[in-house]
Amino acid sequence: MVNFAYVIAGSEATGGAGIQADLRTFQQLGAYGVGTLTCIVSFDPKANWSHRFVPVEAQVVADQIEAATSAYDLDTVKIGMLGTPATIDVVADGLRQQQWRHIVVDPVLICKGQEPGAALDTDTALRRQILPLATVTTPNLFEARTLAGMEEISTVDDLIEAARRIAELGPRYVVVKGGVEFPGDDAVDVLFDGDDAEVLRAPKVGDARVAGAGCTLAAAITAELANGSEVTEAVRRAKEFTTAGIVARVGGNAPFDAVWQGGQ
Repeated sequence: MVNFAYVIAGSEATGGAGIQADLRTFQQLGAYGVGTLTCIVSFDPKANWSHRFVPVEAQVVADQIEAATSAYDLDTVKIGMLGTPATIDVVADGLRQQQWRHIVVDPVLICKGQEPGAALDTDTALRRQILPLATVTTPNLFEARTLAGMEEISTVDDLIEAARRIAELGPRYVVVKGGVEFPGDDAVDVLFDGDDAEVLRAPKVGDARVAGAGCTLAAAITAELANGSEVTEAVRRAKEFTTAGIVARVGGNAPFDAVWQGGQ
């Protein structure tokens, strides 16, 4: 039996993050990946690898969702970078057209290539239209501070408080990711189920961000859910998978390494 994992997200042209990382993750974890493209991010190597951001026309996004959901019986989806309020409108509408067993939201709030005003509008639309639909959401420290309205997250108690506040926006489970910026020797994540918090730890692998780590974690949760795991077990397995991918990271000519989804 084939288990389908669907992703609605942007393309990152170096392949380290975005829908490319998502589909590699699905493949490695034994799920058949289906993808809808929302935007294209191309780093500019001539301008200190800054972001160039181009949204896909909203109607084209809607057309892709219609095609994908008509071709297969999809019930588990990851939402990655959406990028504009117009895209969020069509994705939210598309999600409401059917019942989903699981919706995993990686709340990519802004792209550095966006104007601040446009980014704020996108943040607001995501918070109002997409987060309430989520089975699981996986904010990093910046996203968690923004969504929780907290100026600082520097302790495990802060991570738990942020998760509690974000859960009030509608997601059934919240995974707040400490990442390399969180103090200490461990990469600490908190999984909150609406009542209780579980602290997940793994030794940090270096002190620099690795492209695609957040995408990979959310995609691995999605694949595990598509394969029948319960949420808590899916999150635990996804953290192990992502940690292995960070250890096996790949590098090239860009000033950042990328997760290798075949690391496990």
